[in-house]
Amino acid sequence: MWNRKQLVSWILGLAGLGLGVLVFNCKNANKESDYLSLPILATHANGEHYVGSKTCMGCHADIYDSYLETAHYNTSSVADTSTVKGSFMVGANSLDLADVSFTMTQEGDSLFQYIKIRNRSIALPPTPFDVVVGSGVRGQSYLSWEENDLYQLQVSYHSQSDNWVNSPGYPSYHTKRPIRSACLKCHVTHAEKKGESVMGNSFDRSKMILGISCEKCHGPSLKHVAYQQKHPEAGESKFVIKIDTLLRQQRLDLCAQCHSGPRDVQLKGDAFSYFTGEDLNQHSRNIDSGKPQETLDVHGNQYGLLIQSECFKETPTMDCNTCHNPHKKERGDIASFILKCIACHGEMKKHYSVDAKLSTEMQDNCISCHMPSKPSKAMMVQLTPDSVETSFKIRSHLIGIYAESLWKE
Repeated sequence: MWNRKQLVSWILGLAGLGLGVLVFNCKNANKESDYLSLPILATHANGEHYVGSKTCMGCHADIYDSYLETAHYNTSSVADTSTVKGSFMVGANSLDLADVSFTMTQEGDSLFQYIKIRNRSIALPPTPFDVVVGSGVRGQSYLSWEENDLYQLQVSYHSQSDNWVNSPGYPSYHTKRPIRSACLKCHVTHAEKKGESVMGNSFDRSKMILGISCEKCHGPSLKHVAYQQKHPEAGESKFVIKIDTLLRQQRLDLCAQCHSGPRDVQLKGDAFSYFTGEDLNQHSRNIDSGKPQETLDVHGNQYGLLIQSECFKETPTMDCNTCHNPHKKERGDIASFILKCIACHGEMKKHYSVDAKLSTEMQDNCISCHMPSKPSKAMMVQLTPDSVETSFKIRSHLIGIYAESLWKE
């Protein structure tokens, strides 16, 4: 039986231990054990962990919901009947080329491309649709896994004609095109190479994060989410990249990693080693550097065209987010883009009555005239086996004054 003195001593000791634990936890607010309840999807080269966009939903529901509708988020996804836009109905599920034909079939919940090579009796095994690339605004391409190796299917979908077509750049005969990091980096948030692949197309399937997600721009968010969950009362968010705090070139680099044309030499790490806020040119070299604006493609190098525009040169703070809200689906919202122009060119406001009617009926507007849609040399597709390749028309980001014949759309 304890006496009074022993009991008081025991209570004081227990209180001291509790105080010690409290002090330790305050000084070590983000122990690794705090993160274990969050699913780690993948890890960046710098050691930061991805936990997926769904973890953002709890605090940023409105932004999360609107972002799900954007082309960025939907630029890649798991292939299934809800994401593949091409038809699998008999009569609309085939593509015939000069030396090979393809039939697309649905078998249960799975989708396949069947291949038949002319004058060959040996049947090739069906190729599954595993990954959709492209939001479907202009079209889609499809990827297929062979164990850990990733290939592009020969068939693609063309939205305007609502038909299956030969994938851009494919020959008319059957071949297998390996998909490497340089192809993936603008369509997925993260991918990790697996082993040593001769063709560079081997990836860890379990660690590929499809779509351009929140963490592509704001950084892997394990620490951020863990901190905010533990401190819901915190007035300031921590451990997350705030885009508006970056320097202009850092903000531009974030978009330029995908919108500045081919980057032919990887100077540091791999295609996924770049981290928001770093100097992009320290990671990879732009193949278009120093080339005149006339040679820059409207699809691949929006950044190169923008920085040669007078609007950009005359506005020290202008970046991509000046005109684009990456959290919202803006395609077709002409009125909102005209308002962006008027924000700087206020003298033009008297010429326009920007309302809902304008966005659907007005054709001769700021965007159509000063950023005309022009054919891309990089995005071309052959709609029929005997036709000449057709270019996708993409809006130029070289803001300027054009001859009328160029901007009439």
